[in-house]
Amino acid sequence: MKYASLEMPYTRVTWLFVSLSLIVFTSARAQVPAIIVFGDSSVDSGNNNVIPTLLKSNFKPYGRDFYGGHPTGRFCNGRIPPDFISEAFGLKPAIPAYLDPAYTISDFATGVCFASAGTGYDNATSKVLNVIPLWKELEYYKEYQQKLRAYVGKKKANQILSEALYLMSLGTNDFLENYYIFPTRRSQFSVRQFQDFLLRLGENFIRELHGLGVRKLSITGLPPMGCLPLERATNVLGQNDCVDEYNNVALGFNRKLEGLVAKLNRDLPGMRMVSAPAYDIFYQIIKRPSLFGFEVTGLACCSTGTFEMSYLCSQYNPFTCSDANKYVFWDAFHPTEKTNKIISDHLIPGLLAKFSH
Repeated sequence: MKYASLEMPYTRVTWLFVSLSLIVFTSARAQVPAIIVFGDSSVDSGNNNVIPTLLKSNFKPYGRDFYGGHPTGRFCNGRIPPDFISEAFGLKPAIPAYLDPAYTISDFATGVCFASAGTGYDNATSKVLNVIPLWKELEYYKEYQQKLRAYVGKKKANQILSEALYLMSLGTNDFLENYYIFPTRRSQFSVRQFQDFLLRLGENFIRELHGLGVRKLSITGLPPMGCLPLERATNVLGQNDCVDEYNNVALGFNRKLEGLVAKLNRDLPGMRMVSAPAYDIFYQIIKRPSLFGFEVTGLACCSTGTFEMSYLCSQYNPFTCSDANKYVFWDAFHPTEKTNKIISDHLIPGLLAKFSH
């Protein structure tokens, strides 16, 4: 009887805790019924698989640490940030690509990705490797809205679309595949003018999203793009260190992006928008890798780790590392799953605080 009398209150407290946890969990889920993604390879879960481009990753060793060890078209050995964010909101642990024929509107109702590796704000960027331009991602989203309304009814669909959390991540390709490679944009714009040009394009895109009912949006700025293995490998005169010029451009762009976010929050009725601050945590990982459990930061895991990505990232290359968790980067342009998770875990508390109530 003595132990029983102690056990009953404990049991009630335990069940009360579980019940409250379920209420909080269900509330967060109800407030964000879906995760919807726009952008480039940092968030593409496989749309490039089905378009005529050389920029693909639906083959090994990509995806070797994903569920089942299968390549999906994610430019990573495993999951990417939208997957972790979706899971944190009580939704599925992997966001499907809209163009993937293995999925239907029933799968997309709780999360869908329209992103395309290699794209940017600038249409000229998407033409470099013949990938999906941002305006086309928007057209796919409009098509998705129609399919969702047909699937769950207009009222329910509109609720999902307005309560969903939208993620945007792009801009790196505009500089590293476009501005700094080809002369066209450099002849038209200074770096600062090009930043402003991209942000105007981004503003127009977000205003269109708002007109389509979008109300919750997280937009990620540029990473420390001067520290990507590809840029370090070509920075011979700088002893293969990070390219400060590129990092400074990223920081300048991100400051302007934060200003745009503040402006649109004022201008657009009902809009709740945040700039996801990924640069600082990413830079810390690169500069102090041992604090995060990494051993290699200047080279990527795949192949020689200097310039390979997409088809050059081969499972038969003898130099490909055996343990990607020791590496900050998976290929010469993209982080490993472990890096993606650390960055996501850094951002998720802010997203939950902003959007789960």
